Amino acid sequence: MDWEFDLLHWFQTLHGPLMDKIALGLTMFCEKGIGWIILILLVFLFAKDKRIGLTGMGAFCFSYLLCNMILKHMVARDRPCWIEPSVPLLVDIPDDFSFPSGHTSFSFASATAIFQYSRGWGMLAFLLAALIGLSRLYLFVHFPTDVLVGAFTGIVSGLLAGLLVKDFYKKYPDFKIPVLQRRGD
Repeated sequence: MDWEFDLLHWFQTLHGPLMDKIALGLTMFCEKGIGWIILILLVFLFAKDKRIGLTGMGAFCFSYLLCNMILKHMVARDRPCWIEPSVPLLVDIPDDFSFPSGHTSFSFASATAIFQYSRGWGMLAFLLAALIGLSRLYLFVHFPTDVLVGAFTGIVSGLLAGLLVKDFYKKYPDFKIPVLQRRGD
């Protein structure tokens, strides 16, 4: 765990007004998953291919279940800001456990869902997900291994959701969501 604190302390040397605003913006986008939920809902409502939205919703649900409902409580790891309360924080002290990072997991779950249908948008989503994960280190609220495992759980969640949606559409290729179909579809 020494190397993790060494890396977190290195991130503390990068603080400045612009970097602080960027890190706060990134982490707030993903607060309680709201930014990704809104993005997935917009994709679901406006994309012609509803599978991307369904996959995103499934990925987010799997990520939340695996990360926030199971692993955080099983591992019950203290956050770095709980262990070293002398480090000034730019965010409120989180009250849930540290491992794995929910922000990172939701982000990589969403990025994986998008990537399965659009490589270009998916790469941009992965870049955003990685920056969100790094923001959690910069803000001193997660350990590096929290972020790495969060990314892994997110990718697994996104792949699982993708497999389920693709399997569903293989069985029911003509399935449409009537209320959400665009004219002419």
